[in-house]
Amino acid sequence: MVNENYMKRAILLAKKALGYTNPNPLVGAVIVKDDRIIGEGYHHKAGEPHAEPMALADCKESPRGATLYVTLEPCCHQGRTSPCTQTIIKAGIRHVVIGSADPNPFVRGKGVAQLRQNGITVTEHCLQKECDVLNEIFFHFITTKMPYVALKYAMTADGKIATTTGASRWISNEASRHHAHGLRHRFSSILVGIETVLRDDPLLNCRLKNAVQPLRIICDSRLRIPLESRICRTAEEYPTVIAYTQGAMEKKEQLEAMGFTLWQTPQEANGISLPDLLKKLGEQGIDSILVEGGGGIHYSFLEQQLAQKLYIYLAPKLFGGKEAKTPVGGKGVLEPKDAFPLRLLQNKVLDGDILLEYGINP
Repeated sequence: MVNENYMKRAILLAKKALGYTNPNPLVGAVIVKDDRIIGEGYHHKAGEPHAEPMALADCKESPRGATLYVTLEPCCHQGRTSPCTQTIIKAGIRHVVIGSADPNPFVRGKGVAQLRQNGITVTEHCLQKECDVLNEIFFHFITTKMPYVALKYAMTADGKIATTTGASRWISNEASRHHAHGLRHRFSSILVGIETVLRDDPLLNCRLKNAVQPLRIICDSRLRIPLESRICRTAEEYPTVIAYTQGAMEKKEQLEAMGFTLWQTPQEANGISLPDLLKKLGEQGIDSILVEGGGGIHYSFLEQQLAQKLYIYLAPKLFGGKEAKTPVGGKGVLEPKDAFPLRLLQNKVLDGDILLEYGINP
């Protein structure tokens, strides 16, 4: 018999590692015997033990004959750790309840098959929707080899991301900014265009305690970044990639000496080639990008169908101003029927602000 409450517990355990497992998935596991939890665990960090052996090691009594609840199909191949299926089989687990199937071609269906071949009962799709949401980044990355991309911005109720003078601090409130730093912790990298650097002089780090700092990516086609900017002053502290198409040799040498990694991409109409940049990032194991740029770069990601999610922090205030900037620029669509379609995933009130989380339909 399956008790979904145990899978809910496994999901909560998996969430403890948000931001720490990239590019690995988030996985939680609970071992149940005689309607009691006898062991539980989760995958803490890439390269460290998976959730299943962590839960088995936590057992206060023999797990033989017990039921294992795990949010993701157990792996069955040798990677940086041993196959979890073999560990489960050796432990004498009788029943395995799985949330999500693993789309990794090394695992996909093979983990379940191996367990069944060894006489273990397997129940699939327990709270699958909730378990799938845990690993939307991993699923996208493992199947496409490209980073999962989310656009994020704060705007007023009249759709402005700055006043007519360009001032934007602060549109959102402290609760929203804290939530946004949680996103910076979860995503492997944060990306902005050079206009954002010139206008706001951002630091682009995560200010949460014990946070994993995202790789900073600056799209700067002609290497206009000021050497006195905060990005430049902290290049040795926070790994940073500058994507460019052309620039003076002297400036390139200066930036490299400061600690930057420079990637040259093909020239496109609006600057660097975003598909080329994403391909390079994927090859480096960067599984996710949080885009915090301005309207121009947001439009480029939307127009090229390179973004999967949108986070909007909607503040209860009005700026007005015909020339005040809006969050999506570019040339825009010509007809309403050509609009970029969104699907609402969730909304949340953050001390008066409203967080709107949308999926971006291709």
